[in-house]
Amino acid sequence: MDERTLQFYRSNAQSYADWAKAPSTRLRGFLALLPLGASVLELGCGAGNHSAVMLEAGFAVRATDGSPEMAAIAARRLGHPVEAMLFDELNAQKTYDGVWASACLLHVPKEELAEILTRIHRALKTGGVFYASFKAGNSDGRDSLGRYYNSVSAEWLRAAYAAAGSWQTISFDTSEIKSFDETPATLLHLVMRKD
Repeated sequence: MDERTLQFYRSNAQSYADWAKAPSTRLRGFLALLPLGASVLELGCGAGNHSAVMLEAGFAVRATDGSPEMAAIAARRLGHPVEAMLFDELNAQKTYDGVWASACLLHVPKEELAEILTRIHRALKTGGVFYASFKAGNSDGRDSLGRYYNSVSAEWLRAAYAAAGSWQTISFDTSEIKSFDETPATLLHLVMRKD
């Protein structure tokens, strides 16, 4: 994880949590691919909005965030444990039916992303489903708040996933958003199944 980006979320946890948008409309489609009561790991849970939906629907959720401050806010909001965990601390093997990583892996330095995707692949059960979103682009860099983004092309991302393990693509599409700093961006959304 980029240290400067992590420090931003640690220092601005409350304001970011207060800004956090409604849960992604893509979450219901992701959950529909999982068995009832499935075990789901959420990476970068932020204020806990997605975990709240999953818990309410009866899923066994392990919510995590890289910022201890953000994790504490989410835990209070959810009334459910939230772990402070960096992506490279994920060591589970064949544990989860699903991994949800909404707008968080886009902060992983490009040279580290394949390793993180390998860890996620390893943590999923065979047939497990993985959702992630990334900012589209052709060069990494920082936004006006100093946060790092890997800004990847669809081709680059496909190659990174292929280097991490064997996947079946369920869906791969885009949407337009406005970031926390009000900058418009195109997001790439991937739903993959572990072979």
